Amino acid sequence: MSPVVAGVLQFAALAVALGLAYRPLGDYMARVYSSDKHLRVEKWIYKAVGANPTTEMRWPAYLRGVLAFSLVSVLFLYLMQRLQGSLPGSLGFVSIPADQAFNTAASFVANTNWQSYSGEQAMGHVVQTGGLAVQNFVSAAVGIAVAVALVRGFARSRTGELGNFWADLVRGTVRILLPVSVLGAIVLVACGAIQNFSGIHEVGQFMGGSQQWNGGAVASQEAIKELGTNGGGYFNANSAHPFENPNGFTNLFEVFLILVIPFALTRTFGRMVGSVKQGYAILATMVTIWVGFTALMMWTEFHHGGPAFDLAGGAMEGKENRFGIGGSSIFAVATTLTSTGAVDAFHSSLTGFGGGITMLGMQLGEIAPGGTGSGLYGMLIMAVIAVFIAGLMVGRTPEYLGKKIGTREIKFAACYILVTPALVLIFTAIAMAMPSTLTSMTNTGAHGFSEVLYAYTSGANNNGSAFAGLNANTPWFNTSIGLAMLLGRFVPMVFVLALAGSLAEQTPIPETAGTLRTNKPLFTALLVGTVMIVAGLTYFPALALGPLAEGLAS
Repeated sequence: MSPVVAGVLQFAALAVALGLAYRPLGDYMARVYSSDKHLRVEKWIYKAVGANPTTEMRWPAYLRGVLAFSLVSVLFLYLMQRLQGSLPGSLGFVSIPADQAFNTAASFVANTNWQSYSGEQAMGHVVQTGGLAVQNFVSAAVGIAVAVALVRGFARSRTGELGNFWADLVRGTVRILLPVSVLGAIVLVACGAIQNFSGIHEVGQFMGGSQQWNGGAVASQEAIKELGTNGGGYFNANSAHPFENPNGFTNLFEVFLILVIPFALTRTFGRMVGSVKQGYAILATMVTIWVGFTALMMWTEFHHGGPAFDLAGGAMEGKENRFGIGGSSIFAVATTLTSTGAVDAFHSSLTGFGGGITMLGMQLGEIAPGGTGSGLYGMLIMAVIAVFIAGLMVGRTPEYLGKKIGTREIKFAACYILVTPALVLIFTAIAMAMPSTLTSMTNTGAHGFSEVLYAYTSGANNNGSAFAGLNANTPWFNTSIGLAMLLGRFVPMVFVLALAGSLAEQTPIPETAGTLRTNKPLFTALLVGTVMIVAGLTYFPALALGPLAEGLAS
């Protein structure tokens, strides 16, 4: 079987598995966030944190809950790292320096999981499981909660109430992320991923020296790392490491975990707004972009550019033989079109155009299907922009799901789509103007610029993957990328929740003959075009200096 056919068959198997999980998981999540009942364990948690889960919140109160919880999480994780040298189970590792501890705390709380350290050489068992893994759960639950609040804004009328943040946070963690990640961890252990709390031990003698590895609760962290679109690896090689990702099946299974909740949330959206066809329209948009990007990635990576590529069957540099070009291409697109950031190949070693595809996937806002929650609310913001553009074309007041998109709503949407590009481009420009940046870059020219642009694109869009050529463990990069991650995560949430509150206060508009049918293929095409044009116009000059210049020169 040729590598190309193998890659296509892997993609087809993945699509079938996602299709089978779409309806039951989407319906289940809709029931979770629509229920007025609380499990006993949930009641204990509410009592412990002093929250009343039955109190409805308007958007300012909901936002305060998001920010307060996240602030406490940043402080807690920062202190854990700073005190690691005094904690049990530290494996002899010293405490993390202040700038790196800030970067890591911001990263995991912002659902980014950018790492400027090697996990197996820096973090002990307590920090890994009690700090990082916990944030893998709750940061993902925060994203879903904000998305559900926006959905309620569309579904409710004549009220500014969006639900209860604490109830949404706890339910997302207890009823969705925990049980699915347990099943995922069992599958990974059965397939060869490790799960233990062993110390550091030698694994053999190599070239006159010894190589050492430490164990860890890898399978359980790997499951939520992918399911929550987190991406932080237990080991520096991330999902290219055989302890995290042993074989071709686990590679495809991890991609399934990355995509299943973001895709299924479109079904949840359709159920909660009372029209599954609206969910299908959003799903169709996400799938169109996902399939297109995967096809482009496979084409550019399988494209033979010389004798070495001919002998290898494609661009095999930086890729694992056990995954091949097909599996690596599928993984690279999935992880950058979501906010996962896990990698099973070095993105710096992708072809020039291949690296550009991963970068553009993040720059779209990671909305196809995007992160857990963040992908859905990002795509719904783009839907608001799309109906506004359609309204301008026909001279009619734009509407979406029976809600008028007026001046206030479009301002919130516009601010949302401007935040991350501003962070990416401003921080990249500042970094490139600093002489110290040159010492952190492995390469010069277009590829070196891509390293820096990729870093801030990944940080501000809460992805977390790296181009694998930039030394980001410096005070400047730790601090600036940390700030980009926090601002890129929480500032957009302000506008999402403000938009949700504005929509929830409206009185529904009756559908007429002139209403744009947002559940039809025409709207899907309009939405795809809006997404591509907005990102293309924003980032094209920067992409032209980096991956496009490199791709055209090769």
